[in-house]
Amino acid sequence: MQKKRCLSYASLARAGLGCAAALLLPGCQETDHVRSPAAPTRSLAQADTAIPVIQARAVPLRSTHGDHDRLIASIGGATRVLLGESTHGTAEFYRERGRITLRLVREAGIRGVAIEGDWSPTYRVNLYVRGLGADRNARQALRGFTRFPFWMWPNAEFAELVEQLRAHNAALPANERVGVYGMDVYDLYDAADFVVEHLRGIAPEAARRARTRYRCFAAYGRNTHTYGVAAQQAPRSCRDEAQAVAAEVARLPRPANPTQAEAHFAANRAAASVAAAEEYFRTVYTGANAWNVRDRRMEANVEAIAEHLGRLTNRPAKLVMWSHNTHSGDARATFAAQQGELNLGQLMKQRHGNGAYLVGFFTHSGTVLAAPAWDERGRVYDLRPALPNSYSGLFHRTGLPAFTLPLRDDPQLRAVLSTPMLERAVGVVYVRDRERTAHYFPATLSQQFDAAIFLDRTTAVKPL
Repeated sequence: MQKKRCLSYASLARAGLGCAAALLLPGCQETDHVRSPAAPTRSLAQADTAIPVIQARAVPLRSTHGDHDRLIASIGGATRVLLGESTHGTAEFYRERGRITLRLVREAGIRGVAIEGDWSPTYRVNLYVRGLGADRNARQALRGFTRFPFWMWPNAEFAELVEQLRAHNAALPANERVGVYGMDVYDLYDAADFVVEHLRGIAPEAARRARTRYRCFAAYGRNTHTYGVAAQQAPRSCRDEAQAVAAEVARLPRPANPTQAEAHFAANRAAASVAAAEEYFRTVYTGANAWNVRDRRMEANVEAIAEHLGRLTNRPAKLVMWSHNTHSGDARATFAAQQGELNLGQLMKQRHGNGAYLVGFFTHSGTVLAAPAWDERGRVYDLRPALPNSYSGLFHRTGLPAFTLPLRDDPQLRAVLSTPMLERAVGVVYVRDRERTAHYFPATLSQQFDAAIFLDRTTAVKPL
């Protein structure tokens, strides 16, 4: 049976950006691509006037330790650093984000890494990097990611960073260790199990109440989409139950011991994750803007993580966030704003101003790991060369193989990149034969990001 899709612009192949429920809205016309907005009218000749400025300002990436010196200096004392990606399946994006993250951890006091992943499996990784739990290596710790997309976090490139963070933490006291946390909204049933199990050991009566309330979800066979459809009928909604558990867990006293405080925080955010997933999957079937629900919930998770880490050390915590460019950039500089859609990067800018630093990642061609449709097996695709009238096409014509553009501190560079062009976004699904309509959208790069990293030819991630 063909799935029905009803995709707005910012879905963008939301099919490919991890938003499964957006593909299943009832009553939508069947289609297999997004109707993309018209291309910006800037001619290639006009766009190419930027090439000499880019060539002069670009900081080459040569796979040396000093590659990111300029970027680290530009980030400075930022407390929220968002590292994007234009695909969910490119090895070099993971590798460069890992290099930047590790330097920020070692040199700039970054205390937490929040990823576009679910709470429960990511918390298992957090236990490993903190030297807790039963897993013996990163490969084992990443086995908690058992749902599609199966390669987005259990891959060799991310596993390398996980091992490096564990090694970094080994010499630190418990309250100073760097954590890894999930900030996305899809985790409902596993998070509910986590809450009940945690409460069983410290508050048996609260565990009993949580288990009773969470039974509301049991009728849907641990299927969030089945729940989302059913919840449109008010008596079938489990909103009150999910919120009641989250409120009760939030009222539990916070332990002073750092390890116990971490477990307390985990249960608190797991309960919040159930409430977030309930809201998201209920909203996505109403025709309301579920994208905004998702990114507002990610913002709330990030700020809760920062508060928790700050309380452990009695000083403000700095975080790095890993998510797609469509989350990490400022949505106000893209066509999404005209659709009434916001995103994590915009919310961080509005909350923290220049304390939020947004980095976009781009490529021209190569290979990418993606699936042909949601919940199907991933495969390695040849990534089509970027369209000439896109930012990646422009960067390719500089002839430079890999570079960083520090936009925030360079008015001339910002000026030459201030006219809208197309931007490519490939998520976990790649509609290769309809790439222009499924994976491109207009954006103004100099307003969307504080820095851009371009790697001309890239390769697919290596799943574990």
